[in-house]
This record gives sequence, structure tokens and C-alpha cells, in this order.
Amino acid sequence: MDPLEVLTRVASRRGFFVYRAPASLPDAELSRFENWLAAGMNAGMDYLARNPAERFDPRRRFPWFAGALVLAAPYADAEPPRPEGGLRLGRVARYAWVRDYHLWIAPVLAELEETCGRLGGVCKGYVDHGPVPEWAYAVASGGGWLGRNGLWLTQRAGSYQYLALLLTSWPVEPAGPHPDRCGSCNSCVTSCPTGAIVAGGMVDARRCLSYWTIEHRGLIPLEIWPKMGDWLFGCDDCQVVCPWNRRRAVTPLLEPDPELAWPNLENFFGVSNRAFARRYAGSAFLRTGRPGLARNALIVLSNRDPEALKKLLPLALSDPSSRVRATAAAAAASAGLPDLTRAALDTLDEQARSYAEQALAFFG
Repeated sequence: MDPLEVLTRVASRRGFFVYRAPASLPDAELSRFENWLAAGMNAGMDYLARNPAERFDPRRRFPWFAGALVLAAPYADAEPPRPEGGLRLGRVARYAWVRDYHLWIAPVLAELEETCGRLGGVCKGYVDHGPVPEWAYAVASGGGWLGRNGLWLTQRAGSYQYLALLLTSWPVEPAGPHPDRCGSCNSCVTSCPTGAIVAGGMVDARRCLSYWTIEHRGLIPLEIWPKMGDWLFGCDDCQVVCPWNRRRAVTPLLEPDPELAWPNLENFFGVSNRAFARRYAGSAFLRTGRPGLARNALIVLSNRDPEALKKLLPLALSDPSSRVRATAAAAAASAGLPDLTRAALDTLDEQARSYAEQALAFFG
């Protein structure tokens, strides 16, 4: 039997949709990525600029690489009920409703690598953490297309899919491109709260709420605050409005955790980073960390519940993180408490103090 067919059956039994992709990606994909980098659209994600040529041609690192299997797993589908009690105002991107999918997919990739070895081949699996563009290989497989919002779409599962990649030593013939099924639909572009979708399939991370709420380690620009609305972690606005996501009928592989889908914002304050890590072990929240989520929670409360914000401010203004204290001082200004902001200035470093002073003008 074809070794790739054996691997496909193993992955399919685990609930993945599997697509074959050739080792060689079109030169246009690398050029497109380099243009995106040159325009600074990667924001503070400097790691994406490392060795783009190697990223788009893994054969430079793995000479044996001849063809890939793209593994797609549908997200958790049903919205879990909100737990009772606490401040549960902030929305979380759907992909993060489950305990970290990396921890679930990694054993599947390990099983595939072991199977590959028994079949006499060489394989290497990646899920988000390696120097390979999973989305580009997904497009090259012909199983779906790159949507206007920069996400890979298929007719049977929409864009709510985790992607993993298995590099193999068996060749795959190039596939024809999948028709672009976005057509004239522009819903994702018009629904983006920050105008981050700047061209077909290109997203400017400098505007994207997913970047600001997850990846950014510093203070969030004040002009972004009102656009965040109640997005605590990530943003799904461009996916929520996508017709292909409304039409999908896919059974989720992982059950969503209500405490991740609707976290209690109070859990990010008055606790140590270690206690936070224990509570949210195995979740995507660890990527942003407690200070980042506390920062985001203050902005969400500023936008949605100023009275609850006022109750949390004393705790937030004494937080060990300068980032949280600075955001709390700015949030006090947003809540109509400028004297509290001014009183906090002496507790802040120069950058944080400047941020709080800007907030006095911005919200004044």
C-alpha cells in the first residue's frame, strides 16, 4: 500500500482531514510573504522574519523532504454555557476554548513519525512551532483556498480548523488550485474592527486585535482600546461573519472548557504568575501570561463595565507588573477618575508614566 495512504488512514482515524501537498511551493508565495514583511505587517513578531527562504523551502534544512501531509482538525463547535459568578465579560477566540491543541496534536504527529519509520521513510511533524508555513502547504494541497481574511478555508469545515504539517520523504504530485469560493463576499473586511484586512489574503498585524491581545508584550495603544470591545484574547470577527463557517456541519474533536471560553476576569488579579499558570495549565492563555490578560481585562472592563472596573482598580494599581499598573492608571482616566491616575504616576517608570499621562488627554 502507498505509504502516504497508510499515514492518511492513521490521521483520519484520529479525526483529521488529510490533504497531500508537494514539497515545492510557488515562488509567488515566498514573494508575497517577503512583501508582507517588508511592509512591516508582522508588527513585533520578529521571529517570522528569520530565514523566510528556508521557511518556504524546508528542503534546505531537510534534504530528504519530498512531499507533505496537511492535517486539519475542526475546532470546538458548540458555545459552552457561561459558568456562574465572577466577571465573565471578555470574549475569547474560539480556538482557545480548549486546553492547548498543541498538546493534543503532538502525540498524533509522534505516532505518524513512528509509523513513517516502520514504513521505511523519514517524517517530521510541526504544529505552529516550526519554520514552515502550514497555511501555504494547505493552499498548495488544492483542498481549500486562502480566504480574504488570510485564513485557509475548505467547503466542509470553513476556517475553524487547527493545522498541522507532516513533512515526508515520499513525493507528492502538484495539485491544481482550489477555486476561490469567497467570490464577491467582503464580509470579513467590513466586519474587522480595526481595518486589519488590507488586501486579499493579507492581514496587517499592526492593526489586528489578535496580535495586540495575544502576541504584544507591551502596552496597548490607547486608540486600540475602544476597538477591542470585549475581546479579551484574540478576535474572531472575520470568522464569525464568514458564510462558510455558518454552513459547516463538523463535529468538534475536543470539548470546549467553559472556564476558557468565559474566564473570570478576577482570576487575573491578586494572584501570582505561578498560581495563574497552574489554573490555566495546558491552555493558550499561557502564551499571553497573567500580566497580559490582566492588561486586556482592564481594557475590556473600561469598554463594557466601568463600575466593575472601579472595584478592581485598587488591586490592579498595586499589581507587581508595571504593564498592569500602567494600564490600570490609564483605565482610571477612562472611568472618569483622573485624580486616581495622577496619584499613580509616581509608582510608574518613565514609559508607563508617559502612557498614563497620554490617557489623561485621550480620555479627558
